[in-house]
Amino acid sequence: MYTSKKKIHKDKDVEPTEFEETVAQYLFDLENTNQELKSDLKDLYINSAVQMDVSGNRKAVVIYVPYRLRKAFRKIHLRLVRELEKKFSGKDVVFVATRRILRPPKKGSAVQRPRTRTLTAVHDAILEDIVHPAEIVGKRIRYRIDGSKIIKIFLDPKERINTEYKLESLAGVYRKLTGKDVVFEYPITEP
Repeated sequence: MYTSKKKIHKDKDVEPTEFEETVAQYLFDLENTNQELKSDLKDLYINSAVQMDVSGNRKAVVIYVPYRLRKAFRKIHLRLVRELEKKFSGKDVVFVATRRILRPPKKGSAVQRPRTRTLTAVHDAILEDIVHPAEIVGKRIRYRIDGSKIIKIFLDPKERINTEYKLESLAGVYRKLTGKDVVFEYPITEP
């Protein structure tokens, strides 16, 4: 008995929500119907999925994948996102690896926290996951007089066609996940 339940593994045997089951079912259907994705999707599964309201009337589907499987998901990212965006008509699909933030060690503790588990490192990694087909080529932090700050992210212009249409929703997803305002741009190249 191989069903869509194999496509979602939640921590501590928590039951998946109805939306997570539909996402798992879509992945299961893609594995069975799409021949080019079949071998790649065979061993892959997700941790959870969330639907978010971002920027106006747009919605985004954020799918959390296990950290160990993120490279396998990145190999088929473009095809998988294209197929899932067809299923979720009008919604942008974003894959984010599940990461854990550890609190700083107490004074006098001999235990050291890995650099990858700090808040800053996890937020940077989430940003990389969100914009995935494109690479981040520059980052600027702009501080305003009122104390607020905006992070400007410059993306690689080579992947403009794959990411330009959903930059607004990517900024909204990042704001919901981390609480930081971010603006995506492409660097101006001179001819």
